[in-house]
Amino acid sequence: MSVATAHSASAVPPADETPATGGVPAQDEGIWVEPGAADAGAAGAGPTETSAGQVPAQVAAQAPADEPAAPAVDGDTSATPVAAVTTEDAEGPGGAEGVADAVDEQVARDAHDFGVYARTGGWAFALKVARSVRPGGELPGETVKVSAKRFAELAGCSAERVMRYYKAWDRAADDGMVPHFEALAPGAEVDLPDSDVWLSYYSSRSSATSDRGTAITAAAEAEGIRPTKALEVAENPTALRAAILADPSTAQAARTALLDRLKEDPSLQTELARDIARTEELKKAVASETQAATRIGYVRQIVENGQVKTPAGQVIDAPAELRAEAERHLSLIDELDDDEDTGEWATEAYDTVKELVVQTVESNPELRVQERRTKFYSSLQKATKVFEELTLDDAVDLDAIYEDDMLQRLEELQEALTTCIAALRKASPGD
Repeated sequence: MSVATAHSASAVPPADETPATGGVPAQDEGIWVEPGAADAGAAGAGPTETSAGQVPAQVAAQAPADEPAAPAVDGDTSATPVAAVTTEDAEGPGGAEGVADAVDEQVARDAHDFGVYARTGGWAFALKVARSVRPGGELPGETVKVSAKRFAELAGCSAERVMRYYKAWDRAADDGMVPHFEALAPGAEVDLPDSDVWLSYYSSRSSATSDRGTAITAAAEAEGIRPTKALEVAENPTALRAAILADPSTAQAARTALLDRLKEDPSLQTELARDIARTEELKKAVASETQAATRIGYVRQIVENGQVKTPAGQVIDAPAELRAEAERHLSLIDELDDDEDTGEWATEAYDTVKELVVQTVESNPELRVQERRTKFYSSLQKATKVFEELTLDDAVDLDAIYEDDMLQRLEELQEALTTCIAALRKASPGD
């Protein structure tokens, strides 16, 4: 409801002051001010020069001086009355305070429009598109609605921007949140959803409609963040790089995300492995971490399985003392933070456990004999394999490969083998 406003002389803005202009403030999330909104606001910005006696009693009764109000705007059927201030109000109880509380009509209109947007968000503007833009299947002559292109020309914005509002309304209509386009006529008013729901249907970026954008949107929703934020980052890799280089927490988030993606992206695994192999510093770091992980795994195996591998390679049951020591070191390692270096702790745990394993073997005669037997047989297998691989098949001309030390080493090896064979024959039960 629009109400004529009476102002005292003191309530009229001075001539050298610029009155407030109307319209909803534009925001980054795809909100535009429709053409004519500013003009309309300017037209109604000036206070109406009306004395107290000219205000109808009916209107005065409906619009008490202490209740500010403004005309209704699209998306809201309620209206807050604009304060009617008279000379008597200023001179009555409260005097100067009554003048201070006087609200210019355009200020009240701005506040009211802001309240509408705070409650409905982009829905108020999507409604303008939904009731004015011709949906697919309707011909120009069948409706007074216009095409998205024509609406954009009238609004002074791009057709793509209009279509983003159009598609947001379409998706909401499919979910039953708002009426379908066919049920709306220009000027129609409907109850609008809360502003919190708006971003679930609207994206201010055209990239959101691509396959890549759809995937990013889905991932953002799964993480509980606004898709527009994720799309903005994806569209500006240079900014992402700058943030990673400058901010440790951003770099940590990027590292975690890459690790998660590596699990399902074989191509990225290959590329990252190649990058590591080509970077000397990374190769050393990987080797160090691999060694630490291997040693921790050795200690963990003792704790979890109760068995340990001796230096010669035989697997034995770990004594209670050895197992307790391994568990103590492992608990210290598990308590470390993710960003702490485990290398030193892993080395200490491995060396301690390894020494206890050697002591366990040496303190048990049976284990000691078995350990030496296992070690000797392991060395014999390695020597046999190496000698079997030693062949002259690839040497067509022996004169070309001959070296004096070749013959000398083979003769020394033959003597060692002869000695070893003789010793084993003496130890043979048959002899």
